[in-house]
Amino acid sequence: MESLVNTAWLADHLDNPDLVVLDCSVVTVMEEDGGFHNESGREQYEQGHIPGAGFADLKGELSDTGSTIEFAVPTPESFCESMSRLGVGDDSRVVLYDSSLSAWAARVWWMLKWIGFDRAAILDGGFSAWTEEGRPVSSGLVTRKPSQLTPAIRPGLIADRDEVMAAITDDDVVLVDTLPAVYYCGEEVMYARPGHITGAINLSGTDYLDDSGHYKPAGEIDGMLDLDRNRRVITYCGGGILASLNAFVMTRLGYQDVSVYTASLQEWASDPANPMSVCS
Repeated sequence: MESLVNTAWLADHLDNPDLVVLDCSVVTVMEEDGGFHNESGREQYEQGHIPGAGFADLKGELSDTGSTIEFAVPTPESFCESMSRLGVGDDSRVVLYDSSLSAWAARVWWMLKWIGFDRAAILDGGFSAWTEEGRPVSSGLVTRKPSQLTPAIRPGLIADRDEVMAAITDDDVVLVDTLPAVYYCGEEVMYARPGHITGAINLSGTDYLDDSGHYKPAGEIDGMLDLDRNRRVITYCGGGILASLNAFVMTRLGYQDVSVYTASLQEWASDPANPMSVCS
């Protein structure tokens, strides 16, 4: 199974017993003061989802909810236990989707890859593509028989603050800020301080999608990246979500050494000792 599948493929395979489909949606609510907060997409999921799809809750059991960092990565054991309860086992095939820009699905895809699972794909265009084509939709909560997902950790897929700090002066590592340019440059502020991690380049994850929410052709994206494939890449954003979309794209294009700084600017910008820059 390819790591990116279309709606026709999913429709043809939806009844396969080894296939687990998961809605990974999170709802971002804009506030009157210009801020925002994130809510679980469970209610939206229960109102309508792809038939047979379960719900993967990034605001709940798929994150470390005891952390001060929103969407903090749980322990590998906790993550595998949660996915097992959703019916994902070592021999499953998994298709992930969301109701936004596929970044939530990409975050779950990246965590699955982190624990050593390589049989997952993202639905190109997500739930919007499915419904716009008039395909069937179900409501209510879907549960599956629990399975067993065994972790085989790839620790290099998730970076921490110390590794990012070291990367600033390491020519063999490139830091990639995946937020839109207005945040990268410091023209608008979303976290504790404006701008980007010093030395980072800007490759916004939203640029890899077309107006319909589908991924642009691989060749076009490859030209947009134009990175040295021999260098290690660490992606980040605000909470490791859009950064996971970039990591997914790079992995599909054959980049071999990609990591996500999952705590991202939530952690980095909150500490004045961590260097940040703005565009001149």
